[in-house]
Amino acid sequence: MLHSNLFAILAAFVAINTVIYASLALSNVLPKIYPSDWVTNRNRRAETRGIYPDLRK
Repeated sequence: MLHSNLFAILAAFVAINTVIYASLALSNVLPKIYPSDWVTNRNRRAETRGIYPDLRK
């Protein structure tokens, strides 16, 4: 029974499902990546325009 085609198909399905589940779990654990942090934007202000301009982040 372990050498049948049905068992091989089921084993392949379980293997693919495990890889997908592990990659989704890993993507939830890792911090979120923002592409805007890697690319500079020309539209950013040189000075803050809030109520408290001394508080820069």
